[in-house]
Amino acid sequence: MLSAVVQSEVAGDPVSGRCWLRRSLAKVRIGLGQAGRWLATATIRRLLRKKNIRPKSNVKHLKANPHPERDTQFAYIQRERQVFAQLEQPIISIDTKSKELIGDFRQAGQVWCKDAPEVNMHDFPSEALGKAVPYGIYDTQTNTGYVYVGQSADTPEFAVDNIVCWWCHVGQIAYPHATDLLILADGGGSNGYRARCFKHQLQLKLADPFGLILTLAHYPPGASKWNPIEHRLFSQISNTWAGTPLTSFERLLDGIRCTVTTTGLTVQATLIETLYQKGVTVPEPEMAALDIQVHTTCPLWNYTIYPRTPRSYF
Repeated sequence: MLSAVVQSEVAGDPVSGRCWLRRSLAKVRIGLGQAGRWLATATIRRLLRKKNIRPKSNVKHLKANPHPERDTQFAYIQRERQVFAQLEQPIISIDTKSKELIGDFRQAGQVWCKDAPEVNMHDFPSEALGKAVPYGIYDTQTNTGYVYVGQSADTPEFAVDNIVCWWCHVGQIAYPHATDLLILADGGGSNGYRARCFKHQLQLKLADPFGLILTLAHYPPGASKWNPIEHRLFSQISNTWAGTPLTSFERLLDGIRCTVTTTGLTVQATLIETLYQKGVTVPEPEMAALDIQVHTTCPLWNYTIYPRTPRSYF
């Protein structure tokens, strides 16, 4: 009788035998009553368990087929890092952290206090004082992070401006004899390998003015968590402000600057006032004029941008 009642509500995989019940136990009990069999809810649950039917949540176990060149790219990135480290050339990891609403909004995590901070019941963007766009640059050799907090759109121009700012105020001082720069980035986003504007801006604002040879290595799709900035910088920042509402840009910046680890990580933070527009395109003639050489290994993800002007020495 029970099988007949729940048969139309059972779904699952006929091959593995795993199944589940869409109808609640209360509705199953009512269905049995209508058929003339009244059972307690506990009895129904016990009978269903005998058939290996239990309440379960979704489990993230399924994986998309990895890119065929995934392992090749990981090995290539490792070799590039070793070469640049031996030559004492700078290596940076870049990415945009998740955007944050500024205001009395809930932050995941807990904080030691007597009374829990009160926040808005709903995370409506219209009630926010602003939206922070933290763009991070992590120096893998000095274990130092730099976060530039924008207030508008996460665009390729925004990404390159932050890299240029880092190079002007930090990079060329820390590496006065540097001729090359290795940049590790995700495969998508504002600094993705498909972003034409990103390559154009790197050529125009970094390679040409400073005579710097830029080598870009992008992580394969679905592998962004292996980008050093994710687990060396962004995860630490999230731990710092866990459970603390970001009620102002100043509080967000303080949370970033207070981020330290036992391994010696230090972080600097800067608020960016410039507003960036989305949808900026690069004409084909300008793209053709870029001095970009793709690598023989995974050419979509690895390329070098050469300066079109001679390097100047001061």
